[in-house]
Amino acid sequence: MPKKLDRISVVATNIITGFLGVGKTSTILQLLKNKPKDERWAVLVNEFGEIGIDGALIEGQHSEQQGVYIREVPGGCMCCTAGLPMRVALTQLLRQAKPDRLLIEPTGLGHPKEVMHTLTDDSFNGVIALQKTITLVDARQLSDPRYLDNETFQQQIAIADVIVANKQDLYSSSDKSALENYLQDHSLNDVHLVFAEQGNIDPALFKQSTVVDNPKTEQFENSPNTVELNLEASPDTSIPECGFIKSFNQGEGYVSVGWRFASHFIFDKNKLFVFLSGIQADRMKATFITNSGEFGYNLTRYELTDALTEIPLQELDESRIEIISKELNADWQQGLFDCISNK
Repeated sequence: MPKKLDRISVVATNIITGFLGVGKTSTILQLLKNKPKDERWAVLVNEFGEIGIDGALIEGQHSEQQGVYIREVPGGCMCCTAGLPMRVALTQLLRQAKPDRLLIEPTGLGHPKEVMHTLTDDSFNGVIALQKTITLVDARQLSDPRYLDNETFQQQIAIADVIVANKQDLYSSSDKSALENYLQDHSLNDVHLVFAEQGNIDPALFKQSTVVDNPKTEQFENSPNTVELNLEASPDTSIPECGFIKSFNQGEGYVSVGWRFASHFIFDKNKLFVFLSGIQADRMKATFITNSGEFGYNLTRYELTDALTEIPLQELDESRIEIISKELNADWQQGLFDCISNK
């Protein structure tokens, strides 16, 4: 039996995209700090791995009581299977939150043009009003063919209204010049370029309509201000009696492995920090319940210059970790279990 239909006002929406480790989640967290107190914001997060981490990181610092609503679509591109995972999650999120603004973070390995296509098809006509698309880049990556020749990276640049060169505090003078030359060589002189640290950007950058070629955009000006939506709920996977789940994913030349641990596993904070710091991978994100509280962890390996970061979080329901790399290490699981303090 279909659920009762809700009426949703037109929602100002931004896509915040960028390749692995450029600081998309950090940028969203910074934007949420500047959210007007009387507004409700929703965040739809897609992750390459099967174990969603970004949602827990955001929820660990912002709550529904503060007007922030989070929904995750783990497991790669959220527009796969004719966009069904994204449509279901987005519809659920909009109906629950009835937000004033929606932020969408596609996976760094997903194709953002497919996300934009889904947002502008007839299903969300009169619901989604696309505003500025923000693409984050790390200018140090422009010397690496893995990024320059990657179709996803090229799409992320192509759909940008604003390019944010994040982590500028780690750049050399040649990194900054390389990015400016890259944009000029690709006839992107009109794209707004800003430099930032830790995802801290002016909230005014993501307002106003997108200028990316989009035949659907004009429809929003004369659309009714409400629309009826329907959905069927999708069940979450529960952790089995053994107390943990391990999941894999692969694509775009990368593989991922992730674990979810039930809340009764308490990790030794000092051992955990040492273990996480030593992981050799392109990307690692985690949220852990430790003997010193709940914490989020973030690690990007770019020429071994990016250190592990640790932030305190509010209460977590479970511990999670996701590692993305070109190849997996069979010792990672044992390393995690060695960090459990209450075995």
